[in-house]
Order: sequence, then structure tokens, then C-alpha cells
Amino acid sequence: MSSELGDFLKARRREVSPAAAGLPDDGRRRVPGLRREEIALLASISPDYYTRLEQGRRRASEPVLDALARALRLSGDERAYLFELSGKDAGRPRRRPAQRVQPLLRRLLDDLTNTPALVLGRCTDILAWNPLAAALFTDFALVPERGRNFVRLVFCDPAVRALYADWDHVARACVAQLRMEAARDPENPRLTALVGELSVRDPDFRTWWGDHRVAARTAGTKALRHPVVGELALDWSTLTDASDPDQQLIALTAAPGTPAHDGLRLLGAVSARD
Repeated sequence: MSSELGDFLKARRREVSPAAAGLPDDGRRRVPGLRREEIALLASISPDYYTRLEQGRRRASEPVLDALARALRLSGDERAYLFELSGKDAGRPRRRPAQRVQPLLRRLLDDLTNTPALVLGRCTDILAWNPLAAALFTDFALVPERGRNFVRLVFCDPAVRALYADWDHVARACVAQLRMEAARDPENPRLTALVGELSVRDPDFRTWWGDHRVAARTAGTKALRHPVVGELALDWSTLTDASDPDQQLIALTAAPGTPAHDGLRLLGAVSARD
């Protein structure tokens, strides 16, 4: 992961302008962003120390990482990602047991009869879903288990892809969230295989993966164009299981009285008849 850390530092360094960092710009820069020695100056470390970090020949202490996060103007998610990359456990086992949905999350899914919801595991694998989520996105039961992955469906399933009115925004966010998971579990062979497959199959994924953007999965709004009930603006939020933080329940809702709320009710009624 030393090369990953170096790539991340270089990518973020290129995006900080001299003006934003409070540094003079002599107009003779061959590449955008800041030079290595300028980041070193802002972080109060030597240029040689910083160069070794980018080249993967030095490990940074927490105070140095804090200073770099400030110098690079990292967001909260990017700072967390920087620390994940720098503090990885080299003795981490390469394989983990297959995930199974937690019983509590399964019960919650069953109780959410009017709310589309699904449980995502490591690598955004889809562990469980309720009938309304299947009606909203796709019939996950018909997807082979190894292909039952949310990011993979967003990029590779034409029906799921067409569902998003702002597909580019959603897909970029998916890649950024997957990047964050890569820092937490860099030796996961399933993640490596997924990234390799999508990099070969989709040029957008390949480009966005190379951007080194990171984001946590928290909450937001999805604009959907459903083939049965039309346009839906749905709020989504995340519930993380305390007993297994690698499992998250994603629920999509709409305020009562809105067209999206009525659309979900109609979708539930239609899917119940099928």
C-alpha cells in the first residue's frame, strides 16, 4: 500500500493551488498544484522526508499525518483515508469468512414493508433486501450471488444504470466509497478482483479510481427514473450494525404527501400483485 499512499498524496497535492495555500505563484509551474517542497514547508517537515513518503520509503507518525492533512486541505473522509493507508495492519489475514446478514438487520428489513431497504456488506456486496428494494432496483434473487454487488450493478447492469437520473454523480460516489473500503481492507481478494474487473470493463470506473477520491457512506438523496412509477426523489440513510460494522442497512424514504411517497406506495401495490 506504500505506492497507494504515494499516489494519493500526489493526487491531492496537484489539486491545491498556491493561492489556496497562501503561497506565491511565480507562473513557471510545469504541473498544476503544489511542489513537494511546498507541501513539506506547509507541513513543517523536510523536503527529503516528504519525498520519501511519496516514494513509499518512509512511514509517517500521527502528528506528521495531521500536518499533511492540513497542508493538503483534506476533507474529513480524505483525512481518515490517509490514516487508514498509513496505519494498515501487515498481519491482516487475506481471507475472511463469507458474510451473512445479521439477524437484527434481517428483522428490520422484514418490518420495513413500505420502505425500500437493503443490507450492504464488505465491498458493497448485497447481503439481503426486502421486496420493495427488489421492485425499486432489480430482482436481486435473479442475480448470481458472486455478481450481487451494488457497485458492480451500478456500472454493469443496464437497467440499474438507467434508473439513476444523475448516474455520473452516483457512480463517482460509489467509486469513492469503494476507495475508502480499500484502505480499511487492502488485502481483500474480492475487492481486488472487483476493482480489476470494473477497471477493464468500464473506462469511467478506471478514470475515477485513478482520481483517488474517497467518501464515507452516510446519507443523501437519490433521483431515480423508475420504468413503472416514474420519477422518484428519495432520501437515503445508513444504519451500521454495532456487532458487525462491515454491515450497513440502507433505507430509502420520502416525506408523506410528496409525489415520491405516493410513487413508493404505488410501486409496493404493483409489485404485490405480480
